[in-house]
Amino acid sequence: MPPRGREKPGPVALDDVSKAIVEQLQQDGRRSYADIGKHVGLSEAAVRQRVQRLTETGVMQIVAVTDPMQLGFYRQAMIGIRVSGDVRQISDRLAALPSVDYVVLTAGTFDLLVEVVCENDDDLIELLNAEIRTLPGVVSTDTFVYLKLRKQFYNWGTR
Repeated sequence: MPPRGREKPGPVALDDVSKAIVEQLQQDGRRSYADIGKHVGLSEAAVRQRVQRLTETGVMQIVAVTDPMQLGFYRQAMIGIRVSGDVRQISDRLAALPSVDYVVLTAGTFDLLVEVVCENDDDLIELLNAEIRTLPGVVSTDTFVYLKLRKQFYNWGTR
């Protein structure tokens, strides 16, 4: 997050080759640079440089996405939060909580949407009552418990 008072830089313009590299990695994040190079017409070294530049500038991340259920986290929820005061400060505090994996500042019914991953319902209750609702500025919460996750993809591509 940029320091307060400074604007975040505008979108990065990617050329067609960089877009193709991103798309190759979205299909398989373990794909070798040599294999990507064959698809996009660059050497392995050139692909490595571009990937490094894309990750260093924050355009993309290469991460392992896990299935929480497979790892023993049986309760996921989205929590809508209404706040008073500076929503950015509260969002920073929420983002620091280990159970929180997603924080979005919104306009509308809620000021924040927060996705959490917990081991079970008792952990969710503890998180809500001891860590979220006790934060100064949190006015109210609405919790949407996930019954089944039908889709979770991160391959929306590039422009």
